[in-house]
Amino acid sequence: MDSVTASLQVSGLAFAYPDGHQALFGVDFEIARGERVALLGPNGAGKTTLVLHLNGILGGGTGTVTVAGLPVGREHMAEIRQKVGIVFQDPDDQLFMPTVREDVAFGPAAAGIRGAALEERVRTALERVGMREFADRPPHHLSFGQRRRVAVATVLAMEPEILVLDEPSSNLDPASRRELADILRSLDVTVLMVTHDLPYALELCPRALVLSDGVIAADGPTGQLLGDDELMRAHRLELPFGFDPKSVTMGA
Repeated sequence: MDSVTASLQVSGLAFAYPDGHQALFGVDFEIARGERVALLGPNGAGKTTLVLHLNGILGGGTGTVTVAGLPVGREHMAEIRQKVGIVFQDPDDQLFMPTVREDVAFGPAAAGIRGAALEERVRTALERVGMREFADRPPHHLSFGQRRRVAVATVLAMEPEILVLDEPSSNLDPASRRELADILRSLDVTVLMVTHDLPYALELCPRALVLSDGVIAADGPTGQLLGDDELMRAHRLELPFGFDPKSVTMGA
């Protein structure tokens, strides 16, 4: 896969925290433009550390991260931050303005977009997550599921190359979980989804990576990995009781 077709290339990425804890030991993978990929792994596997390297929040380790052909580093930081949109687990980490509209406009406005172009960015992003009619509402008046959708819109308004979602289904009721799945399926953007929710990964992501002890332990079709009992046991991944991955029809 060349850099033209790859949204994300990670090569030899190793990282240790200042206290000496080594979180990543040489991570290698590529994600093609438009792919939806789940990043699975037990707690402490290094998933958050990896995600924070994708837009340069963490750096200083060895190896390279390339987004749409641009190396992640000081030189291209502003562009990288626009290209890698991270939706954090708690929407309240991302929503801080008086209204939904202002929250969604914040990033593009900071990037210098003004007037009609800014309005269009906000309207399109809110439409894509089904929240346009909530534009004038204060975010703290919305349900948790609605706030998560607005958090996704704040990232989509930047027109990212890759959307990184940290535990997108956590704390959602079944209806909100389904609504978010429909939204994520409809987006024409590369998606990397970090999740413990293995049925959600199977439903939304045709491909999965298993990160374990700071390396990629497996990379393949999600259903195949979840159906491999030995692999699952070895990396402390547990399916919900009674859930059979073979019974699920994959979302295209």
